[in-house]
Amino acid sequence: MSTDSPGVFNEVVHSPTRLRICGLLRHVAELEFAVIRDTLEVNDANLSKNLSVLSDVGLVSVRKESSPARSDARRLTWVGLTVDGRKAVEGHLTALAQIAQSGPETNH
Repeated sequence: MSTDSPGVFNEVVHSPTRLRICGLLRHVAELEFAVIRDTLEVNDANLSKNLSVLSDVGLVSVRKESSPARSDARRLTWVGLTVDGRKAVEGHLTALAQIAQSGPETNH
């Protein structure tokens, strides 16, 4: 986790499935849809819905690519964090660390 990112809690990223998606994408350029689905053990619809939310706010990019290994028309879907997505994830993780490290306030 980058220590120079400001701690900014992000409601979109914070959703458990979306946080796990972002965690997977954090250290790679992109991952194929099926890899994310299988790693997180979610169904296609759940993953698609959460990727749409992340994509709609500009945190992930989604691209389709033909697969030379396939004889049908289906295409592979590749997902990656955008620059803004990486900043949002790092800021969110910093905010979570700040929350975890904070102690009780004393009002004496």
